[in-house]
Amino acid sequence: MAIFENLGKYKNLGLLLIRIGLGIMFIYHGVPKLAGEPELWEKLGGAMKGVGISFAPAFWGFMAAATETFGGLLLIIGLAFRPVCILLVINLLIAALMHLGKGDGLQGAAHAIEDAIMFLGLLFIGPGIYSVDKK
Repeated sequence: MAIFENLGKYKNLGLLLIRIGLGIMFIYHGVPKLAGEPELWEKLGGAMKGVGISFAPAFWGFMAAATETFGGLLLIIGLAFRPVCILLVINLLIAALMHLGKGDGLQGAAHAIEDAIMFLGLLFIGPGIYSVDKK
């Protein structure tokens, strides 16, 4: 359609919108986890049992919360973009395995899987020119 032909010129704006939107949502979900007590971190970190890691669950929970919170901020500004994407993919795969492991099925794991796919794609595309990492 003719109306959509020129949108390709704005792919960097599209990447910026994706980065800002996902970054805000990850900060929104990460801050309450990060501000939680070690008991909450231990509960979050318990998801690592799905990949055979059962030691230091509070540490892993804190790291997951920090990845969501600070990863969201780094996404917005486009700093360390690809390493952040890798960490978020790992975080989201663990979340998906946790949902699948506790019997939530694909419906329960779908959101984590969808976000992991998005970050995997962004890993290859990069942050775009409106970022600190611009190249």
